[in-house]
Amino acid sequence: MATPTTLSPTDATERINAVDVIRGVALLGILLMNITGFGLSHAYSDPSIAGGATGLNLKVWWMNSMFFEGTMRGMFSMLFGAGIVLFTSRSSELTSGITVTDAYFRRLMWLFLFGIIHAYVLLWDGEVLYPYALIGMFAYSFRNWEPKYLIIGSIFLLIISTALNAKDYFKTKSTYDKSVAVQTKTAGGQILNKEDSAALESWNGMVADKKPSRDKILEDIEARQKGYFSVMMYKASINQFMQTFIMYRYFFWDMFAMMLLGMAFLKNGILISAKPNRYYITMALVGYALGLTTNFFETGYIVKNQFAVVPMDLANITYDLGRVFTTLGHIALIMLLIKSGILPFFQKALSAVGKMAFTNYIMQSIICNTIFLGFGFGLFGMLQRYELYYIVLGVWIVQLIWSPVWLHYFRFGPLEWVWRSLTYWEKQPFKKIRA
Repeated sequence: MATPTTLSPTDATERINAVDVIRGVALLGILLMNITGFGLSHAYSDPSIAGGATGLNLKVWWMNSMFFEGTMRGMFSMLFGAGIVLFTSRSSELTSGITVTDAYFRRLMWLFLFGIIHAYVLLWDGEVLYPYALIGMFAYSFRNWEPKYLIIGSIFLLIISTALNAKDYFKTKSTYDKSVAVQTKTAGGQILNKEDSAALESWNGMVADKKPSRDKILEDIEARQKGYFSVMMYKASINQFMQTFIMYRYFFWDMFAMMLLGMAFLKNGILISAKPNRYYITMALVGYALGLTTNFFETGYIVKNQFAVVPMDLANITYDLGRVFTTLGHIALIMLLIKSGILPFFQKALSAVGKMAFTNYIMQSIICNTIFLGFGFGLFGMLQRYELYYIVLGVWIVQLIWSPVWLHYFRFGPLEWVWRSLTYWEKQPFKKIRA
C-alpha cells in the first residue's frame, strides 16, 4: 500500500461499524441522563428535590440509576480512547507538512473551543466536549501501551476516584456526627461554644448545598425562564464551576480511566466484534452480575433512607464499581446484537447516529434548551420526571430517522464536516458523488 501524501479524514470504508453502533447507542442513551439537567432544578441524582420521588417518577429514577447512570458517558469515553488509537495509527510521515500528532492536537484544540461555545453560547452546563478535549491531551501519551498496562492504568485511576468518593463520605459523616452532638447538647440545655456553632453551621451549609430549599429551586427556575442573555449570564458561573471543580474532581478520573480502557478494548479486539460469541456472553453475564448487583444495593439503600445526605454519599463509594461493570455488560450486549445480524435497519440507523454523534449531541442541546429555557417554550421545572422522557423519545425518533437520511446524501454530519475541515485546515468534500 502506498504511503498517503496528505492527511485526510477517515474514509467511509475505513470506519468500524461496531464502534459507530456503540457510539449511536451512547449518544441516544446520554439524553436519558441529561434530560433531567435540561428540565429540572438540582434533581439529577436526587428526585426528592424536584420532579417527583414517588410512583412513576421514582421508577424512572430507579431505572436510570440501575442501568444508565455513568454507563453512557463510560461508553463515550471508551470510544474516545479507541478513537485516539485509530486516529494516530495512520501514517505519520506526510509530505503535506502536517503530522498525525499535529492533526490530533489541532483536532482537540477545536473540540476545546466547541466545548466553550456549547457551554457559554448554546447554554448547556452539562456539556462534555471541553473535558474530553483536555483529558484527551493526557490520554494521548498512553496510546502505545499494551492492553494489559492500559487496563492496569484504568484500574489505578478508578481506585483514585473511589478513594476520593470515600473521602467525601467520611467528611460528610464526620460533619453530620458533630452536628448531632451539638443538637444533643442543645436539647440538654447546654450552652454552645464557638466550635459547636461552627459544626452546626458547617452541616447546615452542606445540607443546603446538597438539598436546596424550595425558595432556592424557585429562584433557579425563575432565572432560567428569562431571555437568552439573562440566562447566559446566569449560567456563566455554573459553567465555570463545571469546567473547574467538577472537571478535575470528577471528570478527569472518570473519563481518563475509561479512555484507557477503550484503548485496551480496541487493541484486543473487543470493540471491533473480533471476539467469539461465547466471549461476549461471558462478558455480559459477569458485567451485569457485578454491575447491576452493586447498583441494586446502592439504589435500594438510598431509597430506604429517603435520599438522606449521608446514605447517598455512602452509596457513592461503590459508584465506579457498579457503573464500569454495567458498561461492560452493555458493550457485550451490543456486540452480540451486531454479530447476530438481527434488526439490520435499526443497526444501520444507530450506526448513522454514531457517525454523526457530534452533530446529534449539539442538536440535543439546542432542542432541549429551546423547549425548557425562557427564550423558548419555558418548560424548565414545569414537568414531572417521567414526563421528560416523552421528549427523550421524540428526540430519539428524530435522530434515528434524520441521521441515515442525511448520510445518504452527505459524507459527514454538518458539524463533523466543520470539525474535519478545521482540523486539516482545508475544506473537505461534503456531498457524496453519485454516478
